[in-house]
Amino acid sequence: MTPTGPATSPPLAAPVLADRVLGGWLGRIAGNMLGKPVEQGEVWTRARIDRYLRSADALPLTDYLPQPPSEEIASALRPEWQRCVRGRVRGSCRDDDVDYAILNLHLLETFGSAFSTEQVGEVWLLRLPYLQTFTAERAAYRNLANGLKPPLTATYDNPYQEWIGALIRADVFGWTSPGDPRRAAYLARRDAALSHTGNGVYGAMWAAALVAAAFTAPSARAALDTALTTIPASSRLARVLRRTTSLHDARLGWEETLATVERETAGLGWIHTVPNAAVITAALLFGGDDFTHTLALTVRGGLDTDSNGATAGSVAGVLCGAAALPEQWTAPLEDRVRSAVFGFDGVRISELAERTVALIQP
Repeated sequence: MTPTGPATSPPLAAPVLADRVLGGWLGRIAGNMLGKPVEQGEVWTRARIDRYLRSADALPLTDYLPQPPSEEIASALRPEWQRCVRGRVRGSCRDDDVDYAILNLHLLETFGSAFSTEQVGEVWLLRLPYLQTFTAERAAYRNLANGLKPPLTATYDNPYQEWIGALIRADVFGWTSPGDPRRAAYLARRDAALSHTGNGVYGAMWAAALVAAAFTAPSARAALDTALTTIPASSRLARVLRRTTSLHDARLGWEETLATVERETAGLGWIHTVPNAAVITAALLFGGDDFTHTLALTVRGGLDTDSNGATAGSVAGVLCGAAALPEQWTAPLEDRVRSAVFGFDGVRISELAERTVALIQP
């Protein structure tokens, strides 16, 4: 399927474009850090996350998660929490949600936008440690190492084909296709096909298109509407995202909207693409184009909190631009990112953004 959707938008001025790309990188990393301590959807439900925040007097949430006020809460958090809560952030900790953004930047630098799905696999084998992959990515990596080629890498012994992994890899295709969501979705599809099928691929296409649309859209809502045109209208992902939007338009509250979608997607699991994309959509709709409010709602929405925070942060960061991002999110990152991608550990975030801008076709 070739994505369909609106025509490309006029190019942005170079300084604006650079600011938006940096905003996307910073937003992705900050959102990932915000959600990392509570990244376990069957444990950290929406209700439990809010109980944690209330017990620490941190509602409304306007900064990184507070330090846990009790040992009981601390013991349930991901072990990385000590490097991700407010007052303890000193640069970003390593995470696959950022690793794949870096890896796909390297992919485009190495092979250009005409890269093949086979070349995606080649980059993984050369640059990404096997034990830093999970679910569908680990299955695909194992299949690659055993000599299988796409599309078999995605389908053989892989029960995770519609999980969120491909969606979290998609941002760079949007950052390098500003105002061109169709191109972004097309590139993301080629990457996603290594490890995913069906709604797993559509989620990557949607996320890439959403990021690309954010460069020129007047609002998050407009970007969401545009991104939805790049995936099959009959897919379960598209139907659930339309449903999420309709609940917002019917003036249901954020909590009631998510509760309704949760009931209607029951059984898919907390790492499946569809319910997580709905959490991202609801946060962008109810966030009111406010970066902090959008991040807070995304992570309070539960499920795969660090992945969702990263994607929503990327979109909101592009919409705002780096210069407008609140300092409490960006200053603790200290312009540094940890990464398992070979050759990139400790790289400056500003350098990643500059290299991304260099890949944008005039």
